[in-house]
Amino acid sequence: MKRILVTGACGQVGSELVPALCDRYGAHNVIATGHRTKPGQELLDSAAFYYIDCTDIKCIEEIIKQHNIGTIYHLASILSAKAEANPQLAWNVNVGGLYNILEAAREHHCSVFTPSTIGVFGLSTPQDNTPQVTIQRPNTMYGVSKVTGELLCDYYYHKYGMDTRGVRWPGLISYVTPPGGGTTDYAVEIFYEAIKHRKYPNCFIKEGTYMDMMYMPDALKSAIDIMEADSEKLNHRNAYNVTAMSFAPEDVAKEIKKHIPDFYIDYKVDPVRQAIAESWPNKMDDTAARLDWGWQPQYDLPAMAVDMLNKLSAWLKI
Repeated sequence: MKRILVTGACGQVGSELVPALCDRYGAHNVIATGHRTKPGQELLDSAAFYYIDCTDIKCIEEIIKQHNIGTIYHLASILSAKAEANPQLAWNVNVGGLYNILEAAREHHCSVFTPSTIGVFGLSTPQDNTPQVTIQRPNTMYGVSKVTGELLCDYYYHKYGMDTRGVRWPGLISYVTPPGGGTTDYAVEIFYEAIKHRKYPNCFIKEGTYMDMMYMPDALKSAIDIMEADSEKLNHRNAYNVTAMSFAPEDVAKEIKKHIPDFYIDYKVDPVRQAIAESWPNKMDDTAARLDWGWQPQYDLPAMAVDMLNKLSAWLKI
């Protein structure tokens, strides 16, 4: 088989997707790449790793040719809060980098997976059961760049017949990689703080703010499942809503207290991230993904909380 290339392999998703792909397809068939972040030992033990810059198309083409790449999981991206702090960089990486990936993939006949995000929606989008096809007017550079990415991938599919696919991920929760500048990162931080200090006094999202969330194993599953799906059944190729659970900060705290009774939460709201959160849906409707390619999450909030606390305790050696 042709090999799989993963960009952004050192990030929150990539650091776990690479080992998952290696387990499924064989380590010799997976090439991991990153820009500046030093890869962790688990990633280095899983697959060959190279430094590349996705804003340099020649660099991308060289690695595709050198390693006989047939599929690209393009994960390199600047996340929501960091994108607002540096919108010019976010555009260059999120849009310019994707354009380079698509051009290189077109030239060398590669399939491309590109994740989109709940951030493509805005205040004018229906907040509850957000439809698969609905108005998208984001008010953040992260959201703007990701809507552009959805449209770019659609264009390359219709114009050139390229096999482009993607999902709209909600907030992702993982014990492996520390939070990386996302609006939903409180849902990762709260578990770290609960285990280390039995308190989370600085939750930057206010009580009662609901957002879609997903545990990392389900996110990895969604990425692999859609790439293995029958192409003819994909009616929304590059932007399937996928979700697993919707909760507010106090819901996570309540679940944690079942296992750490003296845990408590308090709030120190970050106006920037709170405004972003309020522009996103409370819950997406992922019926299309369930019908078209059999999407089915495995973790709800209680199951995720148990696994997260157990795995993170072992990870932190506490």
